[in-house]
Amino acid sequence: MVKVEHIGIAVKDFSKSIPLFESLFNTKCYKTEQVASENVNTAFFLQGDTKIELLQSTSEDGVIAKFIEKKGEGMHHIAFEVENILDEMNRLQSEGFVLLNENPKKGADNKLVCFLHPKNTNGVLIELCQEIRTID
Repeated sequence: MVKVEHIGIAVKDFSKSIPLFESLFNTKCYKTEQVASENVNTAFFLQGDTKIELLQSTSEDGVIAKFIEKKGEGMHHIAFEVENILDEMNRLQSEGFVLLNENPKKGADNKLVCFLHPKNTNGVLIELCQEIRTID
């Protein structure tokens, strides 16, 4: 793993949370994006080399809505940038970690993503992410 790419925070309402974090970080949200396949809206802030991602569910039965219902608003995951997501997924599986998806999927911010089951990581949801590269 290369570095912490972002920290994901589950929130109920962007209209309240974006201004709150803009005030907290003393910077503007630089990007919002919907990831329809995950039923989530995302909002990004840059703090040094690390991004903070707010996650708001777009459906009552979405994974973020269920998370908030169970645990309340707060830290949802830590994402680590990797050079090659497939290699890292294979390495982690061979070490006994359980992946929540067999193949990387498209996430927000032009990334391929894969999550590790938190039961194997002391209760922390870990996301692997790799920039989607285009071939010129």
